[in-house]
Parts: sequence; C-alpha cells; structure tokens
Amino acid sequence: MAEPTRDSIISRVVRILSCFDRSTSALSLSSLARRSGLPLTTTHRLADELLRHGLLERDSAGDLRPGLRMWELASRASHALTLREACLPFMEDVQAAVHHHVTLAVLDRGSALYVERLSAPESPLDAANIAQRMQLHASSSGLVLLAFSEAAVQARALAGPLEKITPETLTDPAALRRTLADIRQKGFAAPPGIGRTEWIGVAVPVFGPDRTAEGPVIAAALNAIVPRTDADLVPRVVVALTTAAHGASRALRATSGQPAIP
Repeated sequence: MAEPTRDSIISRVVRILSCFDRSTSALSLSSLARRSGLPLTTTHRLADELLRHGLLERDSAGDLRPGLRMWELASRASHALTLREACLPFMEDVQAAVHHHVTLAVLDRGSALYVERLSAPESPLDAANIAQRMQLHASSSGLVLLAFSEAAVQARALAGPLEKITPETLTDPAALRRTLADIRQKGFAAPPGIGRTEWIGVAVPVFGPDRTAEGPVIAAALNAIVPRTDADLVPRVVVALTTAAHGASRALRATSGQPAIP
C-alpha cells in the first residue's frame, strides 16, 4: 500500500506503539505493519529505531513488544504517578472494606483513562484495567468526571456520537444532563449496567489542589465495581469511597504544598 504522505514521523511512531494492548502485548513485524496500516519497509525502519532506544524490545520468540524504557520515560514526571501515589493508601482502605475491584480514572482525550486498579481475587468481574479507556457516558467513573468538569467539557462529550453499550446506557443528551446534575447534587454515581450489564459501578470525585470560581477542580474518579447481585452493598460502598476520596483530596493538596481544606 502507498505510504500516507501527511503523517509525520511522530504520528507513525504513535500508530506503531498504539497497536499494542492488553490482549496483544507482542506482535511480529508483519502483524505490526498490518495493524498500524503502515508499509512493511516503514514499519521495519521505525521499529529498528525504537528498538535501539529501548522503546520496543524483542521477546523470546523474536516478536516486538513495548520496552521498559518507554515505561521509564513515561513514569519520570507523570502527573498520574503523583495521583496514584497519593490515592493508593485510600484505595487499599476501600478494597479492604468492600472486597471488590477498586479503580482510579482520569479524564483524558474525551474518555475515562484508568491509571490504577486494585484487584479483588474473590470478585467475578474483570474490567477497568490499568491503561484501559472507557467512554464517559458509559461508565460511572466517566459520569463523575463529566459531572464535575467544566461546561465546555460536558458540551463536547454530549455532542456525541454516544454509543449504546448496553440497553441501560444513556445516550440522550438531555437525560445525561439531568443525570450529571443529580451526580453533582448527591456527590456520587451508581448507575447499574451502563457499561456492562452484570455490574454496578460506584464512583465519587477526588478533587485536586487547583480551584476555579466554581470550586475545586476534579482530579480523578475513585470507583468500586459491584456485581448487580450485590446491589444491597451500594450504600456501604458509597460511604467507603466518599471517605477515601476526602482523604485522597487532602493528600493531593498536601503534595502540592497547599493547606488542607477544613
């Protein structure tokens, strides 16, 4: 196939690195070219460069996979690292109380990006993994991130398209606006089945040190995933998450050097 002429070198590198995911952690050179949509010669040339810099590496079978150097560079000054370190002790408290998966998500490029997860071996659910993205309107974390974001962010998200992931996913912008207002009033989201029919995601906001005229700026959404068969746990989960979120918010302010809010 002809090589796209409008793609920059950086764009092509991003296309290559974006080919890897949780289910495809290693690829042959030909598979990498096919998935990236780049010519084999271009993929070969760029992969060699990435290998030299440690951003890719070869596994025992000779296939390519993301290298540790990429993780090292990403972690050095990442805002997500500071966020995770501040929130992790409080996430551990929640998991000890509810015995289900606990996650931390941030708003990034129009979706909820999960930057930390504590897994509960006894939980039958498996989703919201680290580095996974979920649509804002189809996840409790996404709804909380939207509810406490600026009006312009909400307007862009609700302008669509809004995919109906399950029969219970809200896709009507007016209904979603009412839902966001309700979340702001209550301080949490617990919609059943909007991303996966078999679970209830319960999420609360974690606020960072920055403030606007409207109040503190949301830094993340703290979430616990509960099977729908355990719906009676939701009130207890809300209390555990809210307590943890307040602690995490105080920790973020302390990290920034700002005084805690009484």
